Order: sequence, then structure tokens, then C-alpha cells
Amino acid sequence: MAEPSPHLTATADAYDAVAVRYADFVRNGLDPLPLDRSILAAFAELVNTSDAGRVAELGCGPGVVTAHLRDLGLDVFGVDLSPVMIDLARGAYPDLRFEAGSMDALEVADGELGGIVSWYSVIHTPPRELPPYFAEFSRVLAPGGHLLLAFFESEGEPVVEFDHKVAPAYRWPVDGLAELARAAGFAEVGRMLREPREEERYRRGHLLLRRR
Repeated sequence: MAEPSPHLTATADAYDAVAVRYADFVRNGLDPLPLDRSILAAFAELVNTSDAGRVAELGCGPGVVTAHLRDLGLDVFGVDLSPVMIDLARGAYPDLRFEAGSMDALEVADGELGGIVSWYSVIHTPPRELPPYFAEFSRVLAPGGHLLLAFFESEGEPVVEFDHKVAPAYRWPVDGLAELARAAGFAEVGRMLREPREEERYRRGHLLLRRR
């Protein structure tokens, strides 16, 4: 097995170190975010309508969004780099399946999944390393399966690194991420940009995509 890239090791170690505090911080994180919940609901409706298979939340952290997707009627499991996060998720949601792993090397058969949610998880990947992630998403999704990305949007600027509180991260132009997805075989279904709340620094981007 190939050695993980330095950024994966550094990101996992960083989230291990803050996992308990992070889990407390995000525990009710979706409650004040009706627009974010709406795009998760749209994703869930599309997947449920297509009946294409299980859903993976990649970069699931302590499992809050995974559990929300379960509550929306999806057969969902979570994957995260951080073993400590996975332990917290299993403790909080013992009825759900959580696995330690990387988004770019999933232990999932070709075309097995009906949907993928990457909720602020591709943000830590250096831009030059991101295309293989989209290739992996395409590999594991069934034709017609859906992918939902949430990220920090660059507000008219090119890709830019910023001082994320846990690990180095990148803000992306929505068109740039959409183009990477198209190159990997995805068609855009819709997008949603949300202005930052008072306590947030940056605009939030959301892309809903379908595997061709």
C-alpha cells in the first residue's frame, strides 16, 4: 500500500488533536442554517428517488451530517481520516457505520454508491492533488448517482489558501470546482452560494452534481 501523502497525515493528526472540542462545536451546527439543510434535503430527495444505492459521507468528522442524512431517509455511512473522530462518531451514533479511511482510496466497489456528500472535506486537499479525488468519486458512484460538495468559496478570486483553524485549507471559485467535476465525468445539477453569517468569515459554496 502506498504511503499517505504528507497533507493527509498532517490533516489526520490535526483533527485527532482537536476532535473532542470540534465535536462539541459542530454538534448543533446545522440548526441555524436553513439553506444548508435545504441543499442536503434536495440531495437526499434525488438519491431516494433514484434508489441507486448507499450513500457515503466522506470526511464525516464526528458524524453530525451523516446522522442528518440518515434522518432524511438515506442508507448512509461515514468515512474520515481521523481515527479519533471515527471513535467519537461511533459513540454518538452507534446505529450508523463509520470507517477510518481516505477519500481518494475508498474500500468500495466500482459503481456501488448512489450518492456521496463531501461537506467541507475537500477543502484541505492541495489543488494539484484534487483531480484524483474526483476520479475516485466517479469510480465508486453508479451512473446517475449524485455528489454534493460544500466548500469555502473564493468570492471572485482564484484558489487561495487560508488559515483554517485546524489544518491548511483552500477557498475555491465555484466554477473551478465545477470544471474539475466535469472533467471527471460529472454534470452539474445545481449550485448554491450562501453569504457568511455574522460569525463566519467567508461565503459558502455548494455544488450538486450527477455522475454521467
